Amino acid sequence: MSELAIQDANKKVALRMALFAAGMLALAFASVPLYRIFCQVTGFGGTTQVADTAPGAIEGEIGVRFDSNVNGVPWRFEAPEKVRIAPGARTVVNYTAANTLARPTTGTATFNVSPVQAGQYFSKIECFCFTEQTLRPGEKVEMPVIFFVDPKIAEDPLTAHIDEITLSYTFFPVENPSTSG
Repeated sequence: MSELAIQDANKKVALRMALFAAGMLALAFASVPLYRIFCQVTGFGGTTQVADTAPGAIEGEIGVRFDSNVNGVPWRFEAPEKVRIAPGARTVVNYTAANTLARPTTGTATFNVSPVQAGQYFSKIECFCFTEQTLRPGEKVEMPVIFFVDPKIAEDPLTAHIDEITLSYTFFPVENPSTSG
């Protein structure tokens, strides 16, 4: 093989490796939004669904417990009492949050549902977790969550045995709050 042919072969290998590296880099950047979409579609990892309306109550009952946590946000964040609801019923509960500092602070909430198999059947119509929350010094607010548990939860062999679901939120600080809205 001539030296020119070897150089051409090396250039082709180098180009393929550069394209492969660029593809892997693009995949790394795309993996977070793709994973988020996957979780929202499947309920994987206790990710809840988003809906416009509840389908309407059916016979039966399921318990929903609520959990509240803060991680680095100087707030008191309290969960509502446990409720028992009919599957499909539109339900409203209020969390409360109070800023304990003498300056405004902003937080954003992450959430999950346990057991994780119930995530695909837990739908939120409205939630404080959809946007950043800014509280003025000493301000105390109610933060509503409007949700329903899809009646199909009773038909799925993996979830038919579930009698209670826990909805958990954790607030984290937002260093540079968005100014829109």
